[in-house]
Amino acid sequence: MGHAGAAAAAVRYLRSAGTPAGVEALPRPELRCVGEDERAPLDPTEFRRVLGTFATGVTVITATGTEPDLSTPTGPATSAAPAAPAGFACQSFSSLSLDPPLIAFMVGRTSTTWPHIARAGAFCVNVLGADQGELCRGFAVSGADKFRDVVYDAAPISGAPRLAGTVAWIDCTIHAVHTGGDHLIVVGRVDALGTGHETDVAPLLFHRGRFV
Repeated sequence: MGHAGAAAAAVRYLRSAGTPAGVEALPRPELRCVGEDERAPLDPTEFRRVLGTFATGVTVITATGTEPDLSTPTGPATSAAPAAPAGFACQSFSSLSLDPPLIAFMVGRTSTTWPHIARAGAFCVNVLGADQGELCRGFAVSGADKFRDVVYDAAPISGAPRLAGTVAWIDCTIHAVHTGGDHLIVVGRVDALGTGHETDVAPLLFHRGRFV
């Protein structure tokens, strides 16, 4: 029957059975947006301090470089040309779904790297090892040549930079993008993945504003 058939059969059974005797159905809650005047004031510094108590892993999201298509009033759009690869350090990463295999990461709306990843349509998540703090700092700097002296090869599906010495890598296609305040929530469908050659290497962790 499969999962879909079993779920449909369960729904039909529950509808035919009705509400069990002696059990009162709860009213449906009223859903509405929270008004600006109903929001408690929140200090951004306190927000960062409290959320900083949650230790996270550290990744570098990379993609092949492309320049935007150029259109002219008198001619067709020009095809995107190869460019330098793109990448940024990212703590806001998580597994999302097993079936289908999905992951997610968050990126600031003002990120100058995100447009390059969006145009590429695919990316590689590089999970950093405990000894790669300096590499992470390099990818956290805006406007710098982040790939200078960085050793990498091409991820098997996207061709995005797969950094050497990482704990693991996850090659993805962009599946969906959602808004989340001043960030974007990027969902990626996993096309290929693997671990580093040194399987006993500990991951790089970030806690209370520093690597641990």
